[in-house]
Amino acid sequence: MMNNLIEIRGLEKTYVTSGEQLTILKNLDLSLPGGVKVVITGESGCGKSTFLNILSGIDSVTAGSVKAGPYIVSDLDEDSLASYRSSFLGLIFQFHYLLKDFTALENVYMPAIMAGASKKQAEEKARELLNEVGLANRFNHLPSQLSGGERQRVAVARSLINDPQLVLADEPTGNLDPANAAMIGELLFSIVDRYKKTLILVTHDVRLSALGDLHFTVKNGTLVETGKNL
Repeated sequence: MMNNLIEIRGLEKTYVTSGEQLTILKNLDLSLPGGVKVVITGESGCGKSTFLNILSGIDSVTAGSVKAGPYIVSDLDEDSLASYRSSFLGLIFQFHYLLKDFTALENVYMPAIMAGASKKQAEEKARELLNEVGLANRFNHLPSQLSGGERQRVAVARSLINDPQLVLADEPTGNLDPANAAMIGELLFSIVDRYKKTLILVTHDVRLSALGDLHFTVKNGTLVETGKNL
């Protein structure tokens, strides 16, 4: 248990709207060692993204504890959450969230500079990562000059710039056509493998589950293991 990167116990998330309570997640336990690649699927509205938002500190728990590495995520204040996200997490979303007035290279290295790296160090690392995702000839292109698949490859590179231990990906292929979705999915799994990162990916694309070491489905508010490729 002590060697696990992630320890979640008794997680519950309840939303209250107009006096009504809606419990999305309940009695959810999860233990994961470092270095595994996890795929989570489930029906729309089942709580997949809510789970990822709680693990990233974007959303808070109603009950239970969430530990990731040395961080008790469920207890962190805003300043500590910012440190957790910048140093421990790499985040990839369905929409790329690239800054439209900055080049691909600048979009990738900016989080490193914000975390305290020198511009030279940050730029060298960004060039390496953009090479890794096949964008060596797109360093100076703005997001508007890139295809949807290329923009998401930039987002993958950006997620690794601060050398995170954990990469969280929420529907990273959801806005792409089938060919680009397959390419981005395979790229993401291969690059986190190469850099020895832990990956938790939420998706509707069941084809991606075959690429993971572990496959879970969200059912009745908890995670049910439905596949293992370890």
